[in-house]
Parts: sequence; structure tokens; C-alpha cells
Amino acid sequence: MLITTVNISYLLGAIAFAIGLKQMSTPATARKGNLLATIGMSVAILATLFLPIDGADNNYAWIMGAMTLGGIIGYISAIKIEMTAMPQMVSVFNGLGGACAVVLAYTELSHVSLGRITASQAQLLILLLTLLIGAVAFTGSMLAYGKLQGLVDDRKVTLPKHNLINAVILAFLLGLATFVFLSGTQPGLVWISTLLAVSLLYGLSFVAPIGGADMPVVISLLNAFTGLSAAAAGLIYENNIMMVGGILVGSAGIILTVVMCKAMNRSLTNVLVGGFGENHTKNKEKGDKQVAKEITCADLAVQLYYSNTVMVVPGYGLAVAQAQKVVKRMDNLLSANGVDVTYAIHPVAGRMPGHMNVLLAEADVPYPKLLDMEDANEAMANTDMVIVIGANDVVNPAAYDDPSSPVYGMPVINVWEAKNVVVLKRSMNPGYAGIQNQLFFHHKTRMLFGDAKTSLEELNDEIKTLEG
Repeated sequence: MLITTVNISYLLGAIAFAIGLKQMSTPATARKGNLLATIGMSVAILATLFLPIDGADNNYAWIMGAMTLGGIIGYISAIKIEMTAMPQMVSVFNGLGGACAVVLAYTELSHVSLGRITASQAQLLILLLTLLIGAVAFTGSMLAYGKLQGLVDDRKVTLPKHNLINAVILAFLLGLATFVFLSGTQPGLVWISTLLAVSLLYGLSFVAPIGGADMPVVISLLNAFTGLSAAAAGLIYENNIMMVGGILVGSAGIILTVVMCKAMNRSLTNVLVGGFGENHTKNKEKGDKQVAKEITCADLAVQLYYSNTVMVVPGYGLAVAQAQKVVKRMDNLLSANGVDVTYAIHPVAGRMPGHMNVLLAEADVPYPKLLDMEDANEAMANTDMVIVIGANDVVNPAAYDDPSSPVYGMPVINVWEAKNVVVLKRSMNPGYAGIQNQLFFHHKTRMLFGDAKTSLEELNDEIKTLEG
């Protein structure tokens, strides 16, 4: 009867996971989906506490202590972490999920190696895969965090011929895993430890050459790795909810990775070899020979105030400046004057999938105002003014007209089709793709240089003056 109750609870938890994940596919229901998935996880955890273990007693003191500590850390992180640092937190938490799988797999492999428990070849294979995938997810996510936080300089962790080095490490890793698997059902602890060390090293080396522009793809892929390692851990313990949860996370991460690659018109292989921005010299020289036209906050305020339609294109610069709430105040001022304000969201804008949606949601921007790339491009010709805030590569016309550009063929937001364009940037420095943006020199474009938050605050003051 107890086992049946636990399995029913697992089924309800799995259903909550699936429905919650579906609801997270749109901003309008994402909050409810997150809450439903949380309830499903709570049900699964409570059910697991009552699951009997053959030959062992549940140590509830350790379990509750770990849950309490983890809950406190999670709560404090959720409260204190700024929305602008959300990609970093996602990377850390994702990495910790992989670390959990590593601890479980290494513990079981140690018991098998010392003869304390027996394992079939199939079970040994699952343990080795859990160890390998979890270790790569852990160290890869930690390095991704370091890059996003600005603690790691790409140039200092990338070696000459790094892609070749990665290929050699991966070949050695797979060969070592095969050797351990074929060595019998009681592998040596030294070989297992070596496999763990090489897996951790490969996770670091795997992410090292990947640039900041590709971080949304990397985070999605590492998230998939963590999900797969969790599913494998579920197979180890024959725990249905771990398998279902891991499979959902893994499959969602893989699908999202494919979507991100499609949004950049690049293959996953191209992303992973870190080749973005190699052919930027020609583009940069072309940009250096042209002059960008500037605009003042006072002139921009007048144009915005008397526009019918205004579209905001947010990018990573908006997150860095923490200007999302100032943008919303500008939205309120313009909307009060009858201006239709919308936001164009590129799938890979920011440093994680949905980064811009999260930032704007924090500023209480209504969901219907958020347009995906296709809808934004359809509305562009009828837009009086586009304000690009901190975006670069996702609004680059080279995606259409420069076959030598690394962004050629990448779907972008066609802001140059609007009647007027203003770009807010600190300087003329290129974006993460390492190429100059010809949009800055377009005859419709004006540049407003400076910190985005400061510029927008000044712009809001000018709009208020017009109201008076």
C-alpha cells in the first residue's frame, strides 16, 4: 500500500512537471507553471521520504538538515540576487545539479570497486555515464558563471589550437571510460577517480573557447547535460520521478539549444568550437571609415513624445546598466501621451534564454507588449521610432548583406526598416561577435552615447518638461 501511494505521488508530481513546463513556454502563464512545478517537486520529495529502503534505516536528521540548509541558501539567493545576475545564478544552480549526480555516481562506483555492492554491466554503464555527464555539467557551468560574472577572461583560459586540445581530451575520456567499463564489474578505484578528474577537466576545457555571445546556447546545453545526469541517477536508484524530471529537463534543454542555434543560423558544432567573430577585421575597417551621427536627449524626447508608435529593442547593455525600470518609466510617460510602446525580443538577446523577458517582467512591463522577433519585424515598417538599448549583433544588417560577416544569415530584428532609429551605447566598440555594426552609420540612425540608465533618466526628465 505504501509503495502504491508513493508511485501515485510520483505520477502526480510528473504530471505537475509536464504541465508546469508547458505553461513556462509563454510569459502569460510562466509564473503559474513555475509554481505548479514547485508543488510537483514538493510532492515528490515528501513521497520519497516515506519510501522504504531495503536493509537500511532512513536517516531523517541528515535529510532534514540538508533540505533546511539547501532551502535557506536557495531562499537567500532568490531574494538577494539581482535580475541582471540571473544568468549567473542559473549557471551555478545548474552546475550544482550536475555535482549532485557526480556525488551519487562516484559513491556508488566506490562501493562497487570495494566490493561492498555488486553491479551488472548495464548498471556500471549507467554509473559511468552519470559520472561523466554530471562532471562536465558541473565544471562547465562553473566556468560559464565565471565568464558571465566577469571573473574569467576568455583570452586567459583559451589555448592555441584549443579545439584540437578538446578533441584529444574527449577522445582520451571516452577511451578511459570504455576501458573502465570493459575491465569488469568491479573496476579499480584509481581508474574511477582518474575518470572523474578528466571529466571535470573536460568540462572546463569544453566551455573555455566559447564566447559571451554564445552563452545562451551553452547554458541551454549544460542544462540538458544536468537533466540527463539526473535521469541516469534515477536509473541507478530505480526512482521514477528522478528519471521523469531528468528526462524533461534534458529534452527541454536540447530543444532549447536547437532553437537558440536556429535563432543564430548556426550549427551547434559551430557554437561549440568558439569560432564566432573570427572574420571581423574587414567589417571593423569598413566601420572605421564612416562617421556616426549623434542625437541629444532633448531632441530624442521631442521625437518620442510626438510619435505614434515606439519600439524598444533591449540587449545585454540594458541588463548591465540595470535600466529596465527606467525604461518602464519612459514607457509610462509616452503611453500617457497616447504613444503605443512595444518591445522587440530577440531569442538570443542577453546571456541566457529569456533574459530580456525576465528583466522586463521585473519592471512590470505587461506581457502583451513583448513581441517576438517575427512579430516585431512585421510591425517595423509602421514604427515611427525604434530605440536600441545595449543590443548590437541582433540588430546588425550585415546578417543580410555581408557574406563575409560571422552573423551573415542570422535572423535579426530589422530595425532599419522603421522610420527612425536611435541606438543607446557607451561607445562605438563592437559587440560580442567582435564586428562593427553598420546600423550605427545608417542614414536613419542616430547615436546617444553614455550609460543607458543615465541617458534614459535624462530622457525621462526631458519628456516630463514637454508634458508641462
